[in-house]
Amino acid sequence: MFKLQLAEADLLKDSISIISEILDEANLVVDKTGVSLLAPDRTMVSVVDFKLLPLAFEDFQVKDAVTVGLNLTNFASILKRAKSGDRISLEYADSKLIVRVKGGSTRTFDLPAIDVKTEKPPIDQLKFVTKVEVESKVLEEGIQDAEIVSDAVFLEAQPDVFRMHAKGDVSKAELEIRKGEEGLLSINTAEKVRAQYPLDYLKKMIKASRFADQVALEFGKDYPLKLDFRVLDKMQMRFILAPRVSED
Repeated sequence: MFKLQLAEADLLKDSISIISEILDEANLVVDKTGVSLLAPDRTMVSVVDFKLLPLAFEDFQVKDAVTVGLNLTNFASILKRAKSGDRISLEYADSKLIVRVKGGSTRTFDLPAIDVKTEKPPIDQLKFVTKVEVESKVLEEGIQDAEIVSDAVFLEAQPDVFRMHAKGDVSKAELEIRKGEEGLLSINTAEKVRAQYPLDYLKKMIKASRFADQVALEFGKDYPLKLDFRVLDKMQMRFILAPRVSED
């Protein structure tokens, strides 16, 4: 059993909205460390690793660990009914997640738990050779530029420069940012590394920039990409995305 209350409705509402564009259902785990979700999408192209920490809640009462399988599309639709400034409370009873939205009035929604069978993806086994930290707007701009000419984007890192570029049949787009320039916070790579990733997933993942001003990217040649968005002491949202192998 648990009873949780959030003063910042947008934090949960926006998070689940983003996740529901990638996953249609998942297990939500509530324990003393927070509220978490770790699941791959049906195509096994991406993984979502999400956690709301206890400090994100103004009331955090958890007796025992509980796993609740949810239809995330339905959960997101309920949370969208909350306005900025509303409080959201979550309880679990009789195999239902009870969601209360408190503003000028109190609205209550019952969301039945479902059986979600999924294996825990072994993302902790991934070893990355490159890490780049940028302002989220840099990644967002690079994705938007690449979308004009292609359905995939190359990420490229060297010890002093980070690039995003895409190439279509007749057009190309490139974003370049160097050490010392505004927007590039850090870069750690011993050599030139380049990999390509699908834009349809990245366009959904970059929406996490609405609550995180910075993002860390970790990747390798023809290797998965990890995107890490964080709200200090409150939330962590990470994505793993499989590469698109290319000879270009």
